[in-house]
Amino acid sequence: MNFSSKLIEEAVEQFSSLPGIGKKTALRLVLHLLKKDMDTVNIFGNSLIRMRREIKFCTNCHNISDKELCELCANPNRDKEIICVVQDIRDVMAIENTGQHRGVYHVLGGIISPMDGIGPNDLNIETLVGKASVGEVKEIVLALSTTMEGDTTNFYIYKRLKEYGIKVSVIARGIAFGDEIEYADEVTLGRSIVNRIPYENILH
Repeated sequence: MNFSSKLIEEAVEQFSSLPGIGKKTALRLVLHLLKKDMDTVNIFGNSLIRMRREIKFCTNCHNISDKELCELCANPNRDKEIICVVQDIRDVMAIENTGQHRGVYHVLGGIISPMDGIGPNDLNIETLVGKASVGEVKEIVLALSTTMEGDTTNFYIYKRLKEYGIKVSVIARGIAFGDEIEYADEVTLGRSIVNRIPYENILH
């Protein structure tokens, strides 16, 4: 792709470095911004800078937040005795959209994947175990992707939590094997949460 301006080329390179954005889409976005007035472009740019500079991760569940505690953990109406364990922040958003989970969350920040060099110590598992050890949690719902890595992570967490006598459940298999939580439609995902089953049941 040839550019008549080095500045345009550099902007296109930056946009196309984002996931899911190719060079043509990046060029379309850049040319769109070029038509906007400086105030609009400044607002756009400053919002990104401010987001990256000021965003926090909830000290309780590791979700993104503007404060030390995210809105979900700080909400007194959420059931703190039920924790839904998810792979990343996008899964929190997907499950929240179903309206079927009234507890809180725990974001692992990934799943166990030896091929990618990701082990249990690279994830937010110890803080989850810490919550379980206090004795205030009644149920942990495992809502990870239905992949080999997701199943491995489920099993590891189950073994770590077993000594605390907490009910560990897993979302029903309404989601096809290999699918990511964030891509499941709301109805299917909602049913999977409502119809969750005890983890022990899938071990037999």
